[in-house]
Amino acid sequence: MKKCFSLTTFWLLLFAGQRYALAFYTPEGAALAQQFISQSTNPQLQKQYLWLTPQIQAQIQAILGHRYPKIRLPYWQHQNKNTFIWVLEEKGKDLPITVGIVIKDQKIDQLRILKFRESRGWEVKYPSFTQQFNHAQIKQNQLSKQIDGISGATLSVNAVKKLAKLALILTHEVENKK
Repeated sequence: MKKCFSLTTFWLLLFAGQRYALAFYTPEGAALAQQFISQSTNPQLQKQYLWLTPQIQAQIQAILGHRYPKIRLPYWQHQNKNTFIWVLEEKGKDLPITVGIVIKDQKIDQLRILKFRESRGWEVKYPSFTQQFNHAQIKQNQLSKQIDGISGATLSVNAVKKLAKLALILTHEVENKK
């Protein structure tokens, strides 16, 4: 009987994990975005959308290693047109990490972990890690700053670095369209 209970428990946990994994990129991200935006800036922001064309998806795939599972991405742009806010998600080891990134004048002005769901690697939430991204920009298709890793949090660090690079690339795409 105990063996059967363990197998049942295993399947329930596996199913629950799959359901949670399917919850990537959900309205929860929108709620976190709104909270981040209200803390970050003022009401002079306009919500807009970037349609993920095949060319943009190719750039995303080059950075993340997979396509982004949406057809458009919301972003917020300040009226002065040089400040953008992105709320992006990427999988750490098993679960998504939601990151808010403020880009000003093609440089990262602020990066904050909005939601961390993993059991390990949570040290990426600390300002001592996230402040490393301040003033980073894209140079020769790489971040212009060296980002120090965290022992035991390599996958989380890599996910955040990818999202920082992605936000800068997406901002460049938006600015080139106008």
